[in-house]
Amino acid sequence: MMNCMVIGSGIAGLSSGIALHKAGHRPVIFEAYGAPSDGIGGFLTVAVNGFDALDTLGLKGAAAKLGFSTPLMSMYLGSNGKHLMDFEFGGSLPDGTTARTMTRSELYGMLREEAHRRGIRIVYGKLLTTVEESHHGVRAVFRDGTSEHGDIVVGADGLHSQVRRLIDPTSPAPRNIPLLNTGGIVPAGVLAPGLVDVEPGRMKMVFGKRCFYCYMQDPEGRTWWFANPLQRSSEDPSTLDSGARKVWLSKLVAGDRTIMAAIVGATKDIIRPYTTSDFPSIPRWQRERLVLVGDAGHAASPSSGQGASMAIEDAVTLGRSLQGLQPDSISEALARYEDERRTRAELVVEWGRRNAAPKARGQFKRVIEDLVLPAVFRGIARKSEDNFDWVYRHHIEWDTANGE
Repeated sequence: MMNCMVIGSGIAGLSSGIALHKAGHRPVIFEAYGAPSDGIGGFLTVAVNGFDALDTLGLKGAAAKLGFSTPLMSMYLGSNGKHLMDFEFGGSLPDGTTARTMTRSELYGMLREEAHRRGIRIVYGKLLTTVEESHHGVRAVFRDGTSEHGDIVVGADGLHSQVRRLIDPTSPAPRNIPLLNTGGIVPAGVLAPGLVDVEPGRMKMVFGKRCFYCYMQDPEGRTWWFANPLQRSSEDPSTLDSGARKVWLSKLVAGDRTIMAAIVGATKDIIRPYTTSDFPSIPRWQRERLVLVGDAGHAASPSSGQGASMAIEDAVTLGRSLQGLQPDSISEALARYEDERRTRAELVVEWGRRNAAPKARGQFKRVIEDLVLPAVFRGIARKSEDNFDWVYRHHIEWDTANGE
């Protein structure tokens, strides 16, 4: 049994702690913030490959009770309301499980409760500063002057990972995507009956005149939405208060032939807009007894729809790679983990960046693209959905010895 220090208690960190516990080790999770992050964050979608990985951890049933099923998408032009394409969001697993949209807090809460149930300790207020390595293990040093000793450090500390910098100080900085992210949820009964023009479980994606956005309705009648305004150097909407934020976004969607302006107007709390980034390939995911999981190693654009799912896949693969191993075999096991995950993760990052590209439209580009997008989506529709099996049909066989 190895003592595993997981840095970060988000989706990647909690999943890693659970997977390492399943592998027979003793994980402890260290979180920089002083308290749990219940109620913090917007919403996300766990794709079917994420559910497949959760099933390996024994958590698919618990996760399937969160949020609501979102197996369908439809694409539209906002300028004229033209319908472009309908398609399935990853299909379903053999038991009928589909992608599900949920708040980040729901998924985080479920994973945190499971970690506690398994006796995994989570320590708050521990910001990692450095790691000291020796033949006997690793010593993690925190900003408060304390330190902990263990056999391995797992960097689940996100886009600005300290563990990544310790593994390789030459790692590149995150790569900017010129889109902002914002969104909200409108309670049931606030919008006029019948106004939402999409059935529960279908995401309506709109290439608007000045902004890409999506809205959907859950079975309880709540309307969930997100928007990706173009990031401009002349404005910083993250500094706006709630009222000004609503005015700013309402102007961006007002000219479209959709109900988005009404949805924005009915939203009480609009998420503060934030920038989006991804990672090009970084030199190393691991070194000796240090390793990266989730966004720390391969942050993808939200347009990939794979952030949470890839983090969970990482956790399962790492746990499987380390099951039954002793400390003198760590370096080889981490190298196997990186070899197995790197190609897939980097393909998803680039796929997400391609998905984001059509959303970043200035006025001239928008006019041209509105003319050609119908033909583009007709071409996509003619292609077999099997083209996306590499994303959604990925399965990790836990019982394969040492990841081989």
